[in-house]
Amino acid sequence: MRETLCLIHFWALARPRPSPKKWAAAGSASRWANTHPPTASPASKKSLPVNKAAISQSVNWQGGGGFQFLKLGEPIFDDTGAIHPKVTFGALASFIWHQETGQPADRKFNSPLLGVHRGRAIYLLYNGILGDKRPEGGNVLTTAVLKAINDILPFHGPKTVYGESLRLGEARLALEQIDFRQIPYDVKAR
Repeated sequence: MRETLCLIHFWALARPRPSPKKWAAAGSASRWANTHPPTASPASKKSLPVNKAAISQSVNWQGGGGFQFLKLGEPIFDDTGAIHPKVTFGALASFIWHQETGQPADRKFNSPLLGVHRGRAIYLLYNGILGDKRPEGGNVLTTAVLKAINDILPFHGPKTVYGESLRLGEARLALEQIDFRQIPYDVKAR
C-alpha cells in the first residue's frame, strides 16, 4: 500500500517567540492523518520556545495561530523521470507557472496560455488541452498546433512553449519568437 505524503505547517502557535519563524514537518503520515483531527497537539505546542520579552512590539502580535494540514498530490515525476500519469493539466501548469515566474499560481489553469509574465507569454501543451484527448494529441508543437494557439490565444511577443516534442524549424521559432521547452526534460523538480 502506498503511503500518503502529508505536510504539516505550523505558525505562531499561541505562544510568543522571538521571530516569526515557521515550522514544517513532512513525512509519510497517512495512518496519523486518518486517526488525528487537524488540531494542534499538546506535543507540538510544547515544542515551541517561550520568550515573552522577545516579541517585537512593532508587529503587534497578540498571540494565536495554528497550523494547516495539507495532503499532497501525486509527485510530478514517476520513477523513470517522466511526468507522472496522474498529474493533471492544472497541477503541471501551476508547477510550470511557478518555475517560470517564481510566483505561486493564483488561479486555475484551463487553457494552454498560462499567462503573461514580464512581457513573455507562457504556454503549456499537455494532455489534450486543445480538445484532443489522446495523450499525444496537441502535445507536440506543429504548424497546425501553432496556428490553433495563435488563432485561439494570440500573443504578439516572445513566448515560452512547453510541449512533448517540436516539429518546427529554427527559422520558424525565431519568426514566432518561441523559446521551446521539452516536457519532461525542461521541467525542473528543484
